[in-house]
Amino acid sequence: MNHVGYCVSGALTVETMDGRRTSIAAGDSYTIPPGHDSWVDGDQAFVGIEFVSAAEFAKPAPDSA
Repeated sequence: MNHVGYCVSGALTVETMDGRRTSIAAGDSYTIPPGHDSWVDGDQAFVGIEFVSAAEFAKPAPDSA
């Protein structure tokens, strides 16, 4: 999934399928292509405003019951 947004606070590292890493920090705008992994850096939560993919990203898992 593609992500386009703005980082309000915290820091995130993104690694793409080809092994490239990018750091995103407060005040950065970002575009993250499909096929990536990411993780929060440090103790502060990453808070971002998503402009693309927000309707599909970070939804709760469907109930498996």
